[in-house]
Amino acid sequence: MVDTNELLAAGAAPQTPDASRPVQDSAPDDLASRPERFFNRELSWLAFNERVLAEASNPNYPLLERLRFLSISGSNIDEFLMVRVAGLAGQVRRSIEEISLDGRTPSQAIALTHEKALELEQIQQASWAGLKQELEEAGIHVIGDDEELDADRAHWLREYFLEHVMAVITPQAIDPAHPFPFVPNQGIGVLFPLVRIADEAPVMEMVLIPAALPRYIRLAGEQAAWISIEDLIVRNAAELFPGFRIHGHGVFRILRDSDIEIEEDAEDLVRYYRTAIQRRRRGMVISLQLQGNFDASAEELLRAQLGLERALIMQSKGLVGFNGLSAICDEDRPELKFEPYTPRYPERIVEHDGEIFAAIREKDIVVQHPYESFEVVIDFLRQAARDPDVVAIKQTLYRAGKQSAIISALIAAAEEGKSVTAVVELKARFDEEQNLLWASQLERAGVQVIYGFVDWKTHAKTSMVVRREGDGYRTYCHFGTGNYHPLTARIYTDLSYFTADPAAGRDVGRLFNFITGYVEPTRTELLSISPISLRSTLYECIDNEIANAQEGKPAAIWIKLNSLTDPGLIDKLYAASRAGVDIDCVVRGICCLRPGIEGLSENITVKSVIGRFLEHSRIWAFANGEELPNRRARVFITSADGMSRNLDRRVEVLLPITNKTVHDQVLDQVMLANLLDTEQSWVLHPDGSYARVGAVENPFNLHRYFMTNPSLSGRGAALASGRKVPKLSLRRGNI
Repeated sequence: MVDTNELLAAGAAPQTPDASRPVQDSAPDDLASRPERFFNRELSWLAFNERVLAEASNPNYPLLERLRFLSISGSNIDEFLMVRVAGLAGQVRRSIEEISLDGRTPSQAIALTHEKALELEQIQQASWAGLKQELEEAGIHVIGDDEELDADRAHWLREYFLEHVMAVITPQAIDPAHPFPFVPNQGIGVLFPLVRIADEAPVMEMVLIPAALPRYIRLAGEQAAWISIEDLIVRNAAELFPGFRIHGHGVFRILRDSDIEIEEDAEDLVRYYRTAIQRRRRGMVISLQLQGNFDASAEELLRAQLGLERALIMQSKGLVGFNGLSAICDEDRPELKFEPYTPRYPERIVEHDGEIFAAIREKDIVVQHPYESFEVVIDFLRQAARDPDVVAIKQTLYRAGKQSAIISALIAAAEEGKSVTAVVELKARFDEEQNLLWASQLERAGVQVIYGFVDWKTHAKTSMVVRREGDGYRTYCHFGTGNYHPLTARIYTDLSYFTADPAAGRDVGRLFNFITGYVEPTRTELLSISPISLRSTLYECIDNEIANAQEGKPAAIWIKLNSLTDPGLIDKLYAASRAGVDIDCVVRGICCLRPGIEGLSENITVKSVIGRFLEHSRIWAFANGEELPNRRARVFITSADGMSRNLDRRVEVLLPITNKTVHDQVLDQVMLANLLDTEQSWVLHPDGSYARVGAVENPFNLHRYFMTNPSLSGRGAALASGRKVPKLSLRRGNI
């Protein structure tokens, strides 16, 4: 078991304690049945985003990368408010008193999340103030709303406003003849209290900023200077309102309820989603952000018109909408960014002259993105599309991106006359509109498009290619822990597993029949599928470790997930801990499990890794009677997180890894490197606080390790003759 106490520096500051729910060092006898055994889900998510936000102040990162983390924190909090907090607000409106895992009502949870969100907003403002100063020192100037400019810059901004902005925006008076306009989700507007010079009449004007305009504009010239679109409009208000005296302004931004609820009696899922997307744009206001010394009368007008019951109101002298800062991150200053990284292509495939099917026939391959190129996944389908011996392709699509080579390959295959089936998930949050577009294009090309289940999302990442070989057919399969999305594959760490194992092929065929025709598999040879058998498979493996511990055998579990919230699964892990099973968890985001409580979870450790890449792969490893890591360990990769929705309300797959080389890579390399990391890791304490791992004698950075060392799988002859991969060991520093 990894001893996290060895990793924590004495002075490491805890982060985000759940102070309202104190837990004693020694658990009461009945804690195993009390709500306090769980952390609050919403507060745990906000704690995750606080860790993301902390990277904006990480001195080990280049300046523009730190700015990018601040931008990411803004996007994350926006989504949290639009979905999670909006869901709680909906429960309150409908008088649904559903008690959370930790025993709180929706009203109590909203109050706590509002308080924490306001705290994070203050940290964001402080981070932005510091980063803005550092950007200035590095020669990147961000123009403030009241900053005096030299004549050249003032002239350039005025000309840009007149040529590129003036005709696009529409000032609107707010009076009985001009009703209050609709403000879209994530919409930014400026209110101007004016006085008409001709008759001294007061007028309130609103300018809503169209989404088509860039959030930040770079001034022409070699010296980098940027200005926000709202500040540009405020600076040129006199051009908008000739004949008026401007008595101030107020910038605001709103977030709306953006979740889509599926009605069980929806007759046409496609038509339902097209209308639901339109309704989402008009969802209830969840948050109102006000910038600067907002005019009192303008603020009163907003409060009266927007329907702000239970909405979170943030007022600050700083920025609104931190996600927009991503534009400045594109400044061409490579010395202020991470050194570019080019993913490797699996050497065994290169040895087979790029023929992927030949390489897979030789031996199973696992590819770890982004260290190894996502192009191998695209090439898998491209080669299938043009291979005359390929007769059928079946593919799940959860998120594929806006410019998807995967879609193009499927269309090409259909146009070549192959049987192509695509399971397009319409319920992929915030990708619904894009997926509808892809579905339409695929259908026009002759692809059989299936939308899956009404109640369950199809979240499994699987692809199968049926190829005519000799007197029969061979099925080639791809299993992924992440989406078929070329852009996120550059920054998300995920596993892609390729196999021609006949048992896997038969199971994937059963999986697709289940999704497309509701033919529930009566048995599977390798795969466990949720919501049918995935939970029971995990429980069986945990029970086996409990039995081993009770018999005095080595018993341990290693887990790598994005989220761990399911109460049944957590209680099962508590039971294993009480039986003496050592459990090490790497949970990047939400974790409702309380580690380190005597009599409940003293044998469980939890850490979170936040770094250059977003840890996204999902792995389970069970010792199976020997010390981990070992060759007999039961190792699984999966598309599912440890959440009730993944185990009970989604179609997911859990795949055992039996190939020796792949088993070694996933367990002895990927999983172990995550446990050994010290430079990007935060350790979870029993009170809910996280502490960054401090300085240690032999620091280890898992991302740097994989960027500079080849993987074990897919190396072919290079594994025997080329540079050896440094072996990792649980003994600290033995690398």
